[in-house]
Amino acid sequence: MCEKYRLHGRFWIEGQEGTFLGYGRVVLLERISEHGSISAAARSMEMSYRHAWKLVDSMNRQSLHPVVKKSTGGRGGGGARLTKAGQQAIDCFWSAHRDLKEFLIERSRQLDL
Repeated sequence: MCEKYRLHGRFWIEGQEGTFLGYGRVVLLERISEHGSISAAARSMEMSYRHAWKLVDSMNRQSLHPVVKKSTGGRGGGGARLTKAGQQAIDCFWSAHRDLKEFLIERSRQLDL
């Protein structure tokens, strides 16, 4: 067993347009759920609203069902909320992420370098 080296890896889920979900997109979805708006979620990640909007739009277009539902501004202001499909996407991503981490830990134990 070699404890000198460890495997690391990243993954993302691809859709018709390229990346559908990755670490940053999932964190953005979680922040939208937490803050109730795309702009507040973007600010919390030090990301421009325009970039966050493009990511949400890409995910919504590639998903069978929208992952984020937007409401138009008005006197009370607009907002955004995570849909059931959005929560399922987050759960699926983190489940696969845990599996990958476990695999990398186990495979690292088998390195013979």
